[in-house]
Amino acid sequence: MMTKALDVYQYIDSFAPFSGAMDFDNPGLLVGDGSEEVSTAILALDITPSVIEEAKQKGAQLIISHHPVIFTPLKKLIPGTAPYELVRNGIAAICAHTNLDMAHGGVNDCLADRLELTNIRTLKEYAPGFREALMGDLKTPMAPFEFAKFVKESLHADGLRYTKGDKPVHTVGLCSGGGIDLLETAMQMGCDAFVTGESKHNFLVEADSYHYTLVDAGHFFTEDVVIEPLREKLETRFPEVCWIKSVVMKSPAFYI
Repeated sequence: MMTKALDVYQYIDSFAPFSGAMDFDNPGLLVGDGSEEVSTAILALDITPSVIEEAKQKGAQLIISHHPVIFTPLKKLIPGTAPYELVRNGIAAICAHTNLDMAHGGVNDCLADRLELTNIRTLKEYAPGFREALMGDLKTPMAPFEFAKFVKESLHADGLRYTKGDKPVHTVGLCSGGGIDLLETAMQMGCDAFVTGESKHNFLVEADSYHYTLVDAGHFFTEDVVIEPLREKLETRFPEVCWIKSVVMKSPAFYI
């Protein structure tokens, strides 16, 4: 039997329940009705027109992304935009956002794994069983600059921002993407450093005033870590489908 988009949705739901997403979120099967037969699927952090064009070129019937392709109510559909092009080309879209962030084996777990952390535990729960942020230990303590450089290299980031704490980094708190609001929680829980994907000026000032190591590694680089593990997971469950990680989806920012 052919794999259908609904089969993929239900499988993702089994380990990253869509019902557990944060209140503001809009994950799920956002384009299509689930009856689409899937022989080829593209995985990307975002669904952009270029990713849709890539899917067309690969003959894909489904795109799975982390960020929802429809986040706020649509007031109109315009040619050239992602929702319009998905419908026009008959490509279904499944978006697993905060439910995947917090799932076991999800984004935060993949980020902790990429940073080679041990003794992983919950830094903050959103709801029972849904881990909004994690903490873990480095195998060997590092100086703040050394740690920031290690994060950059581990995530293959084009660049990052950090504040230089006044002590070695051993215990690390993390929240992928926009988790900067948990900076104070990380401090209170005894983390020597906090890694996330976005930080406003006031948080950088706060971290610096406390002589605390904050690493802002970029939204893309702290979340793209989940795409390949998710592709491998789906490939194991649905070997009859060709699962492809997008090659056109890259960080939209350039560093000079």
